[in-house]
Amino acid sequence: MGKQCCSHLMMVRPVCFGFNEQTAESNAFMHEAEPNQHPQEDALKHFDEFVAKLRKAKVNVTVIDDTPEPRTPDSIFPNNWVSFHSDGRVFLYPMEAKNRRVEREVKFLNLLKNNFHIESINHLEKHENNGHYLEGTGSLVLDRSKKVTYACLSSRTHEMVIKDWATHFPDYEIVTFDALDDAGVSIYHTNVMMNIGADFSVICAESIRDVTQRNHVLNKLKESGKEPLEISLTQMNEFAGNMLQVENIDGERILVMSERAYQSLNKSQIAFLEESTSILRAELGLIETLGGGSARCMLAEIHLPLKA
Repeated sequence: MGKQCCSHLMMVRPVCFGFNEQTAESNAFMHEAEPNQHPQEDALKHFDEFVAKLRKAKVNVTVIDDTPEPRTPDSIFPNNWVSFHSDGRVFLYPMEAKNRRVEREVKFLNLLKNNFHIESINHLEKHENNGHYLEGTGSLVLDRSKKVTYACLSSRTHEMVIKDWATHFPDYEIVTFDALDDAGVSIYHTNVMMNIGADFSVICAESIRDVTQRNHVLNKLKESGKEPLEISLTQMNEFAGNMLQVENIDGERILVMSERAYQSLNKSQIAFLEESTSILRAELGLIETLGGGSARCMLAEIHLPLKA
């Protein structure tokens, strides 16, 4: 079985972070900036502090500097356009927002070739021609250790692309479902309502309104040894579902989340998590407010083999 927690991360340092009108239509977590706010300055400060915290915790982070052109206000969220796998394969994904598609830069991947073995780059972008999208590990929450993929369907997560993805990963079981926020709107990305660690999961089960679907997801998590910690819709709105468990260079497991997400958890939920992992939390400021994504969205897991 594969390894669930990676020990290397890729992060993209922003140069023009800001509210993206093209993504706001399907992302209810986004809110426009106030006139006196400075999105890029705020994002850069919190990005650098986040990277410093990860490195202090002995987590390997490869930082790639974004470029001013083309303008990419959401480049800080690289997990939506790329995924890296332990057999050396890289996958590039179809994106709903046109101005996010230019984030897919193969030259960024070339920077990883010094340290990691890339066997192949696999392209799923052709689905954009049909208006079908699948936004990486935002759309797909992978249980790499037990070979199960979870996906809540939305305008950004289309069943046709999931079927294509599954042909490349025939050993994975695919679990799709519908998840809605408190206004009855489809949740734009699976990774804001659930995440999976080595031996636990965090999930906003109440967002899965269909009881049969909900029970199927919860039972599959339990069967897979990923004991689910349920969070509320209110906590999900504070990004408590948007976490990622990683390993540091000493093999210690660390659950990464934002300060906002941490503050939304109650004592018993924190105790549950701390039974099996330490917690690293970072203040993300306007990244969450304007970008509609949180800590997990900023982290692209590098499961590629290391070069000797």
